[in-house]
Amino acid sequence: MDSIADIARSVQSGAVPAVAVVGAALDAAEATQPILNAFTLIDRERAIERAADIDRRVARGEGIGTLAGVPIGLKDLIDQAGAPTTNGAAFDAETPEVSATVVTRLEAAGAIIIGRTGLHEFAFGFTSENPHFGPVRNPWDSDLSPGGSSGGSGAAVAGGIVPAAIGTDTGGSIRVPAALCGVVGLKVTHGRVPLTGVTPLAPSLDTVGPIARTVGDASAVYSAIAGDDPRDPWSVPAPVEAFGGPRDPASVRVGIPKQWMAAPTDQTTRDAFQAAVARLLDAGASVETVDDPGLAVTEAAGLASSGEIYRIHRERWESEPERYGSDVGARLSKAATVGLDVMVDAMAWDAGARHALARLFRRFDVLITPTVGSSRKVIGDAEMDVDGERIFHRTVIAQNTWPVNRVGNPALAMPIESGDAPPASLQLIGPRWGEAGLLAIGSGLESAGLVGVSLPPLAF
Repeated sequence: MDSIADIARSVQSGAVPAVAVVGAALDAAEATQPILNAFTLIDRERAIERAADIDRRVARGEGIGTLAGVPIGLKDLIDQAGAPTTNGAAFDAETPEVSATVVTRLEAAGAIIIGRTGLHEFAFGFTSENPHFGPVRNPWDSDLSPGGSSGGSGAAVAGGIVPAAIGTDTGGSIRVPAALCGVVGLKVTHGRVPLTGVTPLAPSLDTVGPIARTVGDASAVYSAIAGDDPRDPWSVPAPVEAFGGPRDPASVRVGIPKQWMAAPTDQTTRDAFQAAVARLLDAGASVETVDDPGLAVTEAAGLASSGEIYRIHRERWESEPERYGSDVGARLSKAATVGLDVMVDAMAWDAGARHALARLFRRFDVLITPTVGSSRKVIGDAEMDVDGERIFHRTVIAQNTWPVNRVGNPALAMPIESGDAPPASLQLIGPRWGEAGLLAIGSGLESAGLVGVSLPPLAF
């Protein structure tokens, strides 16, 4: 698949019609839907109409944005005017008249949304095994979960349908599907991309960002959607630095936070992570393991988001609990017991960990961990096999991601060669508001061949 920059240049020059690019993506979405179930809605008529409009504008000599004609998948909890927002739930879908800010920015840049991607119900989970729409399946193996909650976005990108898709990340819901699907996922600083028009899960942690095949493609989408929106109370008017291209790995100072390496991790992932560290050292990077007690996670920090999530769902849960799927219902029942003490204790942990990271980023450019402890989650099985031990899936695939949401920092998930299918994934964590630098480091690793995407067997 061509890069986003190549697609946009071809459409802007008139060499390739946007209708042809979008039509191919729609064909791929429809052809793979019986296998991957990546979409809740494939919006052929409107996508082709928008593509034709872009071609007419190109013919008139009008300038089109940096995403001209680029087909995009959109997670089905982000409002798009005229399309139903289902949230992956059994409740009545609402059809908004106004699009979310992220959608208006994508379209202003020339992107074309071809459909709405499947997700874990209300984004409250990490598998995208949806009881109402059916499970989304992984292009590496249709028996495997693509991760969640943005599983449809991950599957659509890994499956070769679109070069990028939009997801949300509250505890890892962009990075986990990126990891399990063998692609790139960017979780932005909290407040960097507006949440206006996005169904909330836990607003103090929610973020919106891209899943893409390459760091360059993720950067192109990020550049289009980042920036302040006064209508969103969580949006921060911080300057958005432009992505300046790859950074030489030899200049990068890398830290490995011991306290954030605690997830159960299989041997394949451990070996892949150590091989990535060795390649970094060979490339000239400095790498150091750091032991900082301020990063040690606590039970309260892990539970606090559930209380916030319950507050969002309380009225609906108390009136119609039977309309929720069994797994989300069970989590809401437990979330109802999270009290004020937990929330206050978590606030103290957040502050301490945030300040500990700020100190570390005086010494390091980036911190790294495996993104997930294992890349193979079998659909229908609540547990994962970690070197012969059966462990509950969220403990394996969320333990390294959710602390980053608590502190608000940006993070990038990137595939690393592991001999496994899907491949293992490396998580890069950057300083707050440091997306440009984080993407530059990721792009440098990609350019040097230290990380990279390979095509899965079920890719279109």
